[in-house]
Amino acid sequence: MAKRSTLFIKIVEGKNLPIKDMTATIWKTLSPFWGEEYTVHLPPYFRTVSFYVLDEDSLSRDDVIGKVSITKEVLTAKPQGVDGWMSLTEIDPDEEVQGEIHLQISVLGDGDIPRKLCCQVLEARDLAKKDRNGASDPFVRVRYNGKTYESTVVKKSCYPRWNESFEFELDETLADTGLLSVEVWDWDLVSRNDFLGKVLFNINKLQSAQQEEGWFRLGPDKSKHSEYEGTLGSLRLQLRLRDEVVLPSSHYKPVTELLSQSVGSQLNGNWPDFIMLIDETTTAESRQEVANNLVKLFLGQGLVKEFLDVLFKLELEKTTEPNTLFRSNSLASKSMESFLKVAGMQYLHRLLGPIINRIFEEKKYVELDPSKVELKEAGCAGLHRQQTESDIIQQSSSLLQSYLSELLTSILQSASYCPLLICQVFHQLYLRVQECFPDPEYRKVKFIAVTSFLCLRFISPAIMSPKLFHLREKHADARTSRTLLLLAKAVQTIGNMDTLACCSKEPWMVCLQSAIQQGITQLKDFITKLVNCHEPEDLELQTRMSLQCGTMEKEGFLFLHRTKDKCMPMTSPFKKYYVTLSKDTLSYSRTQHSKKSLFISLPKIRAVEKVEEKCFGSANVMQIISSEDSGQQETLYLDCKSVNELNHWLSALRKACSHNTNTMSCYHPGIYKADRWSCCHQKEKSDPGCDKTRHGVTLQEWYDPLDPDLEAQLIYQHLCSVQHAMRDKYYKLREQQGVQEADSVRDQKKVDGLSKLFSILQDLHDAHAAVEEEERSKNKNLFLELQT
Repeated sequence: MAKRSTLFIKIVEGKNLPIKDMTATIWKTLSPFWGEEYTVHLPPYFRTVSFYVLDEDSLSRDDVIGKVSITKEVLTAKPQGVDGWMSLTEIDPDEEVQGEIHLQISVLGDGDIPRKLCCQVLEARDLAKKDRNGASDPFVRVRYNGKTYESTVVKKSCYPRWNESFEFELDETLADTGLLSVEVWDWDLVSRNDFLGKVLFNINKLQSAQQEEGWFRLGPDKSKHSEYEGTLGSLRLQLRLRDEVVLPSSHYKPVTELLSQSVGSQLNGNWPDFIMLIDETTTAESRQEVANNLVKLFLGQGLVKEFLDVLFKLELEKTTEPNTLFRSNSLASKSMESFLKVAGMQYLHRLLGPIINRIFEEKKYVELDPSKVELKEAGCAGLHRQQTESDIIQQSSSLLQSYLSELLTSILQSASYCPLLICQVFHQLYLRVQECFPDPEYRKVKFIAVTSFLCLRFISPAIMSPKLFHLREKHADARTSRTLLLLAKAVQTIGNMDTLACCSKEPWMVCLQSAIQQGITQLKDFITKLVNCHEPEDLELQTRMSLQCGTMEKEGFLFLHRTKDKCMPMTSPFKKYYVTLSKDTLSYSRTQHSKKSLFISLPKIRAVEKVEEKCFGSANVMQIISSEDSGQQETLYLDCKSVNELNHWLSALRKACSHNTNTMSCYHPGIYKADRWSCCHQKEKSDPGCDKTRHGVTLQEWYDPLDPDLEAQLIYQHLCSVQHAMRDKYYKLREQQGVQEADSVRDQKKVDGLSKLFSILQDLHDAHAAVEEEERSKNKNLFLELQT
């Protein structure tokens, strides 16, 4: 059984941000738009998620404008999600706390002997970094009944170990109101000490338990009123939290089989109306997520082609006007979008990568609309001559035709490496539309059906927003964005196969008319070739490069250092290598195409974690801890260019090693140097570690491997939410169609199928209830009730 929380994040935009410098960030605006989306997998015990807005400075440290914090309780209370403007608050040092403290608290003495309260302070981990050296100098202050003790100061450590005990005379008169306060502070020689967090305990509850030991999360001090309240601007966020408890595979077999039977015509008990009921009862808000889950489940079952074919037939049955075919956000359209992103992302990268990179690198000024031409942006044509508006439009037209020609050539050539499964699905779609609209006047419809997905929902959106499709690491600037938008418009026009309609809406596109007309002819040739690439006897197709979904591959140049038993040289040890993460190994070599490379077998990896900034002077270093056959431990350090690159590598490696059995539960975030660990100052190399590992903290990526059990669990959750609507819809359709005597046997099979579905859902509900009850009984511990 697997348990985790998934947080869906969309950072939309900001407004009314305060002025921090002469130009307010690289966006040069105080009301920026981001549109960034993230899906983060978190351990279920997380408490709060915070968003910090910073002002980027190229020469000095970035300025923190403010933050927004949302607790898990707020997210849990709104399962449909949180969407709205949230005011930024000032950064209060007394609220910026993190980490946990390990304590043993006991009540000593009995009978006539005065009882004592004993607090043993053992250690702490992951404390906030308050000093410029990337660490803190923590000490503990323990208070009870007006008496205070302080521990020794541990210098330069966020993972201190004290092992000190403090005793207090227990005041029986304070049994109901007495509190034990344990505070952690960062000691400073010159300025005032910095607050690192605190824990409060109810002594009355403690006396019932006599003794408790464990890790306690440090909490903030009371918040103070800020003079900047309401003046730091707002951030618009869309957040949704989903808790996932995935049962063993055997529990999902019945629902998976029922779904497979609904699309597999060769399977016994075929029930295609099941997909129709899901289509009819799924709301617009949840349609994209449901489509994505269904596509991944059927991909895992090898039935995605059959599933999409059922949706094609359902859509065509409802369509009378060919011009509106697949233009709505139906389950069929959303499922095809998801299918192309899951199965065709590598194909898209190979197709668009060169032209996107060329546009980003050239940064040419391109504008066709006379009302938007800016002469000062275009620059001079010569030494003394300013370019005219017609010069700029003519130059822009030539550039766009060059980009479009290169892109169309790539599209034509891509028929030889387009994934076989995508070819088969488009072949199926092409035939279904041809059967539905056989008249000569509709001869273009079968081509438009393919381009409505390939061009309008896949290629064109990727051109407009390359970062969202992982084609670039950063968003385009304003000039490049405009070039990409104009190129995407041209691709959309070609995909619609109607040059006149485009030119009538936007007359300034007429200069591209001949190129677009030629593009339509080329695209038809490409589609004809694409939909005929499905024949099994096509030997070239069988041997060509296979681009499969979920292959978990990542590669790029990183700075590496390899050490055995964590022996660290005094000089900088990092060297540049090309690193490749594949299905079974992590390999690295000095050049991208080098025949000689070193590798780590993924099953031997025991932990993938961050390294403290103070160790190498970089906040973007990670470590890969693995064990050799001899039992010797080896650590590979990777220095990434940015925090985003660091998180992507951490996530990819953790997911690639998710089934490893010999993983570590704790590790050292520092390095072993000068005969001690830099993090906790322990002298034994074999010390097990001072911080817990974070195997489950990952980002969701397009190249993630398929997880059939997770997809089945998510589909089960959706079916539970719509089962009453499905029942009502089924009987309503039954009344509308009228049940003929000859159809009684077939209709009874449908009723039996519906009953079987509800029975399966009830079995899964009971299994989840049993797991929850077991968890409650296992985790019931008075220790959790002591903290106030």
